[in-house]
Amino acid sequence: MSFSLFKVIPKRSVGIDIGTSAVKLVEIRRWGKRKRLENYGEVKAKTLFEKPFRIYEKSTLSLSEEEISRAIRAIMVEGGIKTTTASFAIPDFSSFFTTFELPPMSKEELSRAVHYEARRHIPLPLSEVTLDWQIVNEKRIKEERAPLKILVVAVPKEVIYQYQRIASLAQLQLRALEAEVFSLLRALIVGKKKEEVVCLVDIGAQSTTCSIIDQGSLKVSHSFDISGNEWTHIISKSLKVSYNEAEELKQKIGLSSSSHKIKEILLPLVDLAISEIDKMSKAFYQAEGKKVQRIIVAGGSALMPGLISYFAENLRPERGVEIANPFSDLFYPPILEEALKEMGPSFAVAVGAALRDLD
Repeated sequence: MSFSLFKVIPKRSVGIDIGTSAVKLVEIRRWGKRKRLENYGEVKAKTLFEKPFRIYEKSTLSLSEEEISRAIRAIMVEGGIKTTTASFAIPDFSSFFTTFELPPMSKEELSRAVHYEARRHIPLPLSEVTLDWQIVNEKRIKEERAPLKILVVAVPKEVIYQYQRIASLAQLQLRALEAEVFSLLRALIVGKKKEEVVCLVDIGAQSTTCSIIDQGSLKVSHSFDISGNEWTHIISKSLKVSYNEAEELKQKIGLSSSSHKIKEILLPLVDLAISEIDKMSKAFYQAEGKKVQRIIVAGGSALMPGLISYFAENLRPERGVEIANPFSDLFYPPILEEALKEMGPSFAVAVGAALRDLD
């Protein structure tokens, strides 16, 4: 094992979030303890191509590698970004999360035991995935010699190879890959009120991921097939309007008007999301004896009118429900204040990825 007396911290770091419908990039600069937003950019798939950046073929996820790399280069050229390394966030629907318990054992035994037990929980051969894992109840173990609760994340190697090819095509050095939930955690939780039990709800275009954070550490994460795109499709189908018109109605009206048909159309799907979040919160309470105190909602659909108040009314966390604001601890020109509030929920993953090498 090697070590250094001085930790070398990059002055600038780039984080990239490749979504189904858009590529987002954030560059952050660190000077001492101050972190400043240097650049940001987004390219939506529909503005350049006739298909999304991610497509499903024969039940597998395919990335449009050349189109994505072109989009990344376009953002970097437009923003004058010279940084040549980047950290990428992998969507949670491209990863497998699972938890299980093991009896107390030494660190030497633990790694072998985790890989052995993971075979029973991961739906792919271990030869086809890369595993990462952590103990999620370490404090309790030291106090009570309790069973080890292990959180495992498995990423298919083909997904990793795809990101490596994208980075190469975009003329970038791949510094790190991580599941989106860890980028979100870093952008929205790390360095803040760690004593809280927080539920992060990320409503993406393809799926929604619900994650519970306790004392700053991820305890459980689960994705379900309720998404912003699905909300738009149901409006389009019900009102017989185009997808773009439906998206505009979702963003302008949403759940804000009890007398409007849009709310009536959306409520069954929104209620399903609430049911999943409530189920996870109750399961965590039964397992750990702790209630979710605060809910933070990320993803583009977090800004849908009426959604946050509806979540608060039905889930009732002690400290409320709020929209993700990953820029709150960054320095930036005051003129950007309103724009960044609007962008916050959808840029949270990219911000967290950029912060990875600056903390």
